[in-house]
Amino acid sequence: MTVEYSGASTEGPLIPLHCLRQAEPGPPRLTALPTGTPVWLVTRHTDVRQVLTDPRLDRATLYAPDAPPISTTPNILDDPDGLLNIDGPEHQRLRRTVQRAFTPRAIARWRPWVASVIERLIDDLEAAGSPVDVVAGLTRSLPVAVISRLMDLGDLALERLGRWSDHALSATAYPADEVRQAMGEFYAFSEALIAERRKNPGDDLVSSLLQAADETDGVTEKQLTALVCGLVVAGHETTMTSFGNALVQLLSEAPQAWARIGADPQSATAATEQILRAVPLGDSKVFPGLLRRAVAELEIGGVTIPAGSVVAADTGAANHDPEVYPAGSRLDHFAPLGAPSLTFGAGPHHCLGAWLARMELELGLHRLANRLPGLRLTDPVEAIHWREGLLTRSPASLSVAW
Repeated sequence: MTVEYSGASTEGPLIPLHCLRQAEPGPPRLTALPTGTPVWLVTRHTDVRQVLTDPRLDRATLYAPDAPPISTTPNILDDPDGLLNIDGPEHQRLRRTVQRAFTPRAIARWRPWVASVIERLIDDLEAAGSPVDVVAGLTRSLPVAVISRLMDLGDLALERLGRWSDHALSATAYPADEVRQAMGEFYAFSEALIAERRKNPGDDLVSSLLQAADETDGVTEKQLTALVCGLVVAGHETTMTSFGNALVQLLSEAPQAWARIGADPQSATAATEQILRAVPLGDSKVFPGLLRRAVAELEIGGVTIPAGSVVAADTGAANHDPEVYPAGSRLDHFAPLGAPSLTFGAGPHHCLGAWLARMELELGLHRLANRLPGLRLTDPVEAIHWREGLLTRSPASLSVAW
């Protein structure tokens, strides 16, 4: 059976993501999406991994003519031309145009530069004086600086990028017409950027994508446009969200862990993996899981799933499955994982930017804790102002002092 999720109520303040009660892992059960569409909710680690890797479950058919509605407002996840919604050989062909830039070896080459960006941002925090908003000064600024550099986005204003990303990941935050307008602007920007890089290629991710696409048959302009938009959003959203939520948890509940993260880089690496496992990126009532649709009848966890069914892989519940993670909901920052978490998915659609997000979070936590070991929240967690109505949730601002 499952328990109700907490933290998504409209009554009273929202609670931090690390305090949410996750669904109790069990066999797949039939529930419903906010649209009313029936959905099989899958919560056990083994079952969730099957959903994400079994070819009998795909993304593309979620947008077939006979598919039931899965979202109440448009967002970037619903673009049929997006990498996320293409399966099989076509997906692998498109994925190869970008994956070379996101291998662990490639990410390692960026590490010194990312570290220098973090040091500069912490310098600015210290210069601003205590107290200061660490979201504006670091957790949002870091990933935006990194993806802007990798894609050579130049002077693209932070507010503009943030507005597009928020609308691209909107669940209930904005009216549908407003989302469509913002997404139209975003896609127009992507088209113009692609055209400019074709004329003046450089040593950046967009130019590399175009070169790889030219060497690969069948990659369409719509797919390239969606890919560039997806990279802009994914390149900063996960890091911003996980970094902000990590600081809420560490500074409110784990001062000893904070000190150890600052003193030892290896401890920061271990804590990063545990935080990514244990602290979800959003509320499951807003984002119930990674959706797939059954193209054939199959069995998951002893339950027969009919062909055509929509399935939701609840990675948050899977990441707390006591059969895999004995600590359950308790967060031991420095314990070995035992099994990879499913935060970044699994199988063909495993997040390409996972290693980059890990590196930014690990370096950011270590250097901030090292430089400011006495960092503390200035307000109680109940007073945190959250980014709400999106597929992810993190602090909109977070006042800290030292």
